[in-house]
Amino acid sequence: MLPQAALQDLERALGPRAVLARAQDLTLYEYDGSIEKSKPECVVFPRTTSEVVAAVKTARAYDLPLVGRGAGTGLSGGVIPRAGGLMIAFSRMNKILEIDYENECAVVQPGVVNLDITRAVQGNGYYYAPDPSSQKACTIGGNVAENAGGPHTLIYGVTTNHVLGIEAVLPDGSVIRVGGKEFDRPGYDLVGLLTGSEGTMALVTQVIVRLMRSPEAVKTLLAIYERPEDAAATVGDLTARAVTPAAVEMLDGVMLRMVEEATHAGYPLDAGAVLLIELEGLRETVEEQLALVNEVCLANRAREVRAAQSEEERALLWKGRKNAFGAVGRVSPTYYVQDGVVPRTRIADTLQHIYKVSEKYDLQISNIFHAGDGNMHPIILFDPDDPEQTARTKKAGEEILKYCVQAGGAITGEHGVGMEKNELMPLLFTDDSLETMERLMRIFNPDGRLNPGKLLPTGKGCMEIRLPPAHYRSTEW
Repeated sequence: MLPQAALQDLERALGPRAVLARAQDLTLYEYDGSIEKSKPECVVFPRTTSEVVAAVKTARAYDLPLVGRGAGTGLSGGVIPRAGGLMIAFSRMNKILEIDYENECAVVQPGVVNLDITRAVQGNGYYYAPDPSSQKACTIGGNVAENAGGPHTLIYGVTTNHVLGIEAVLPDGSVIRVGGKEFDRPGYDLVGLLTGSEGTMALVTQVIVRLMRSPEAVKTLLAIYERPEDAAATVGDLTARAVTPAAVEMLDGVMLRMVEEATHAGYPLDAGAVLLIELEGLRETVEEQLALVNEVCLANRAREVRAAQSEEERALLWKGRKNAFGAVGRVSPTYYVQDGVVPRTRIADTLQHIYKVSEKYDLQISNIFHAGDGNMHPIILFDPDDPEQTARTKKAGEEILKYCVQAGGAITGEHGVGMEKNELMPLLFTDDSLETMERLMRIFNPDGRLNPGKLLPTGKGCMEIRLPPAHYRSTEW
């Protein structure tokens, strides 16, 4: 239980309207976009770095576990408070503090919504490149924690390639600032270390993000196939022909039908798969690539290749892709999204394995994913009120991830490890490597109070990396 004295200290430091501790309020913060749940004992809403420091120092004084939360759109359980304790929600730290066009960057608080950065600068010919499918809702702090990706990171890179500096609060209440507006600072790359550390090292309170100039020309294509394996083969052939699109997204037949029925984006209902391909750059370069991409698609048995003829048509095609998870929700209110990565040359056989897993566990699985970088997103539909079906769903997801590793890939491409995949980390790393990661984490988070039970194995798998028993307050997980 949260000590009453701790609650009083938090209310004094942040104000009573910035502190939630009633059970009915806490229910709203027991989940994210994954399928697990666990309640915090208290949630606070700071507006400034100094208020974050006050909350962190209170947690330290009462030996409370800590977890930071952005918009709660994460898909790996990264913000689920496995050990209860104090949750610091950053939704009120949502200001763009500075836009610096001369240095092509912006300084933002962690609660700023991803897409709002682009909206703020697009009138001046700039945008923020990382674009998760949840970019209308997800926040920069969460993106930094999970090293989020998105369709257009194929050519521009993931979040870590667009973060120049970070201000963060450590578990003892001290504030650090790493990186800056200038490139290539000397010393260790602490910005790169903190980006993707999943909230296990520090609580990010400010971020300097890179801004990019809007491309001169953009072309969006929809390539339509009878068979998913032909669409998959196209991706490898594009790479072999030295074409790197800004984005290559794939939807299989099951998924595209759900999407089309919900959004009417113009996807053919009778296709086996489609590729959504986007080209960006200088006008002449895009026109050259357009002809080459069309040639490669047709050579791989695309039955048709359509080019969007207007910005409205292009936006509609992307609406189908970006709103896909909502479209799935019309068919099944609950689904499990996986995030394995395989080499581009293994996409076709990985899809075949996913279809076999679907049959083996008698579950409907659809696929929508970043084909350009082999980041697979099988979506498993299930009924959470059926414990046996839920168990089959988890087993199916684990089997798919294990296949991805066997194919030369990894267990996550952009969703993070969180509590969903931490027991699978030994599939990728030796005991010595995992122990080194733990030692590094302990430098920042020595007593393990910051986001406990995430990223590293907890002892249920092959490793014995675990937290002090006193920190496991919740039994819901």
